[in-house]
Amino acid sequence: MARARTEPAEEQQEVRAQAKWLRITPRKARLVVDHIRGRSVPEARSVLAFTPRAAAREIEKVLASAVANAEANHDLIGDELVITAAYVDEGPTIKRWRPRARGRVARVKKRTCHVTLKLQPVEAAVVTTRRSRQEAEAAPAEEPKAEQPKPKRAPRRAAKKAEES
Repeated sequence: MARARTEPAEEQQEVRAQAKWLRITPRKARLVVDHIRGRSVPEARSVLAFTPRAAAREIEKVLASAVANAEANHDLIGDELVITAAYVDEGPTIKRWRPRARGRVARVKKRTCHVTLKLQPVEAAVVTTRRSRQEAEAAPAEEPKAEQPKPKRAPRRAAKKAEES
């Protein structure tokens, strides 16, 4: 169900786990994934444990798989990892139908999704955020334009009187 893939060692070490064809709508899964993006693994586990949505259980399994892969394959410590990227892609939609009144049919769309989590050690995640901050600070910011006051309009009655005279 969940697969793991890693990036080359010369770059930053990144562990990825993915669960495909989950029978949860992508929108509902994205609501849960948004809560854990950027958090450390212990913090994300506690957030998922207390989230009442059904998608939280499936995302918790993907997180556990990513941590297990990091520990087994890369000798990383699971509690020292940060979720650097978490996203939900739309999977194929299963189409069913349901009988309705007067011989008609209502379509039922059973949506699926693919959940992907990427983990990095805390040091590597901190370095990437520092770099992005430095790049943002180095970029010249646009100066705000001075707003000119709007000219006041004369009331309509006064304008009509001026036209008449």
